[in-house]
Amino acid sequence: MGAENNNNTGLGQICTERLTNGIIKENPTFILMLGMCPTLAVTTSAMNGVGMGLSTTVVLIMSNLMISMLRKVIPDGVRMPAFIVVVASFVTIIQFLMQGYFSDLYASLGLYIPLIVVNCIILGRAESYASKNPIIPSIFDGIGMGLGFTCGLTLIGIFREILGAGQIFGKQVLPLADAAAGKAGYTPITIFVLAPGAFLYYLCLLRL
Repeated sequence: MGAENNNNTGLGQICTERLTNGIIKENPTFILMLGMCPTLAVTTSAMNGVGMGLSTTVVLIMSNLMISMLRKVIPDGVRMPAFIVVVASFVTIIQFLMQGYFSDLYASLGLYIPLIVVNCIILGRAESYASKNPIIPSIFDGIGMGLGFTCGLTLIGIFREILGAGQIFGKQVLPLADAAAGKAGYTPITIFVLAPGAFLYYLCLLRL
């Protein structure tokens, strides 16, 4: 009984460490600087950031689960192609679900959903963690990394949306100026919702 409690405690500590590792210590966006393509491309709004982040999180969890289950079966010589097949299968499922139930979000994210297949965060976790560790810690590793990625994308999306449009999640929070009507208000800095603004904002964020 005591040994079982110790095992449960140890597993709980490992799972907690995996969560905090992905969200804080090794945040893929701000610490490891992985997945920069979707980070800079889709974060024109907070909703896009949430959508891409959660899609990636689901794929991370499911691919880590499957790869951990098959870690003793997949030959070393073909492990990377096998990882890509597993990831691609889950990405296809997510893509179909988004097309069916979240068509507006899918239209905004466009090409970047299929590109989750080659996201270095997912393949990196598959190679460095899921292929070498048991199922439950691998699941929590996926959750932690996914939530860290989602938080990073959402944070960038919020600030870009505020600066570029005066909005958060599509809701106007800063009254816009109207020169014709002589109405004072916020003048959006539109560069922040364009590609150059993504690099500028990210550079500023990293300097903090």
